[in-house]
Amino acid sequence: MPVVDLRSRFVAAVRLFRVPADDPDLTRAQFDAFSKQIPLLYFILISNTIAVAYTHVNVAPDWLAIWVPSVLSMVGMLRTLWWLRQRHCVRSDADILSNLRATNWLSLPITVGFTAWSFALYPYGDPFAKSQVAFYMAVTVIGCIFSLMHLRSTALIVTLVVDVPYVLFFYATGEPTLKAMAVNNLLVTGAVVTVLFIYYRDFADLISSRKSLLAQQTATQALSDENFRLANLDALTELPNRRRFFAELSSAFTDAERRGVCVAVGIIDLDGFKPINDNYGHTVGDRVLIEAGRRIREVCEGFGPQRVEFARLGGDEFGLVVCGDPEDADLLRLGERIGDQVKLPYQFDTAHSGLSCSIGFAVFPRSATSAEALYECADYSLYHAKRFLRGQTVIFSSELEAEIRSRGVIENLLRSCDFDAEMDLVFQPIVDAMSERTAGFEVLSRWHSPLLGLVSPADFIPAAERIGLIRPLTQALLIRALATAKTWPDDIRLSFNLSAHDICSPDGILPLITIIENSGLSPRRIDFEITETAVTFDFVRAQQSITALKAMGCGISLDDFGTGYSSLSHVHRLPLDKLKIDRSFVADINDNPVSHKIIKSLTGLCDDMEIACVVEGVETRAQLDTLRRLGCDFIQGYYFAKPMRLDAIGDHLARERQRLDGTAARGAKIVA
Repeated sequence: MPVVDLRSRFVAAVRLFRVPADDPDLTRAQFDAFSKQIPLLYFILISNTIAVAYTHVNVAPDWLAIWVPSVLSMVGMLRTLWWLRQRHCVRSDADILSNLRATNWLSLPITVGFTAWSFALYPYGDPFAKSQVAFYMAVTVIGCIFSLMHLRSTALIVTLVVDVPYVLFFYATGEPTLKAMAVNNLLVTGAVVTVLFIYYRDFADLISSRKSLLAQQTATQALSDENFRLANLDALTELPNRRRFFAELSSAFTDAERRGVCVAVGIIDLDGFKPINDNYGHTVGDRVLIEAGRRIREVCEGFGPQRVEFARLGGDEFGLVVCGDPEDADLLRLGERIGDQVKLPYQFDTAHSGLSCSIGFAVFPRSATSAEALYECADYSLYHAKRFLRGQTVIFSSELEAEIRSRGVIENLLRSCDFDAEMDLVFQPIVDAMSERTAGFEVLSRWHSPLLGLVSPADFIPAAERIGLIRPLTQALLIRALATAKTWPDDIRLSFNLSAHDICSPDGILPLITIIENSGLSPRRIDFEITETAVTFDFVRAQQSITALKAMGCGISLDDFGTGYSSLSHVHRLPLDKLKIDRSFVADINDNPVSHKIIKSLTGLCDDMEIACVVEGVETRAQLDTLRRLGCDFIQGYYFAKPMRLDAIGDHLARERQRLDGTAARGAKIVA
């Protein structure tokens, strides 16, 4: 055998008797586990020592039967007390390694002491006493090895120091019984050492796996935190965005409701901003928005004693949440200060821009009893200011409340609506990003009211939710959508939206399951889209409903991701198949590095979760190419098709086949 092999094997053997220093996590885990096993280790050692000493008191000298075991037992108790104290100490990795190495080397003299005492005691007493010494050494060393399993090096030192002399000594006695005990002990110790190596290997693998898992969790949480930060920041003005605004509003409203104080919501709209955009271009318009936001923020930060949360809601609209029990006079004063600052001239190069602003306020509890209603009241106040008192501040009042009641017309007409006759369905393709082939259609509803004409879903869906008609409306639309999907090719999926009321009511999901079963359409061709806000409406019940749909074979998509309120922990706890990125991140993806980074982070999140990524609102080829490079799986938007009626789907699929066949033919010709 080459000298190099012998040397490497010798080094490897020596390494077995040392505490490893290259893995601090493993060393810390050994220290924690070992400190818990120490009482058991010394209990076995001391109790067995006392038992052997007791039987030899009358046959061996006092120094051997009393004093030596007393000293050895005292050493064991002191070591036990020392280790018990370590449980409550915070130690560095270096201290832990030092303590384990000290324990490793201390095990040698302690083990030698107990072993030498046992052999010194053996000549005294009758055969039974001698057998007891042999039994004591065999049983005690096995118990100690098991107690030292987390510290393999120490366990091997104890085994080597005790068992080698034990086997040689008792086998050399020539006594058949003791020879048999020596051989038996050798075999048992070999088995125990084998178990020791297997256990230590699994223990080290477990620590390594836990370390890897923690690293993955840390990376995922860092990604989540970064996404949360980006999703709560307005890319242009670097102010809190709409998402953050509504989170602050919800928190402030809950606090005010609990304390029984007032909280106000304000909405600011810049008057005269559109002409600036039209006359000077979007670049100047963006700079005006940035400057206006900076001025309003300075007013809010210096306004006391109330605390004012300020955010950009979108476009030229900003939001305020005024905490600290504000009075009407405080709100009017705040509005006046903001107006004065906004009116100051804006000078950019040769362009001089002048603005004003209209502000609408609503105060809890006078104006509304929920955060959503309070915002609607503030929005109506702003509408009134823009229409009648441009450039001024309006606080929601009883007169405005009377006006807003007229908006109940939609609700009243919905109550008498014939869903089959007045509700229509349109379908927008969801396209595979790489092949550009239609993978499915999202079904969208339209209401053609005999009195109001075409009513937007943004108006009648919330109204249906408010008056409790959303569930029967969902069921009626789902029946028609499933019947339509049966006429499509088998590889085309149907995507259908569910509201919070559909998935969070006690029996809301059961009628939908019945409809699916009676439709004759395979559940595996159906995707249900659920918004983040619907999930957080009642997470436990929503999770149960989603799980039930998933069990049928339906796909689950989380819609409008990045605009709601769900946390990453919620997302991880749902059996999702797809995550739909909101269109608001797509519009400026090629111009705004923040939007690009958000979508890149979200596609990375989808990869980590092993789910598909669907992007809405794609309108240009440049956006499609960018999204492809970022790894998006499916695309939806006007670039491929607007929502279409049922009778247009066949022609759309036929044109798509011709286009794809033509592309394939051209590709084949080029290759040839």
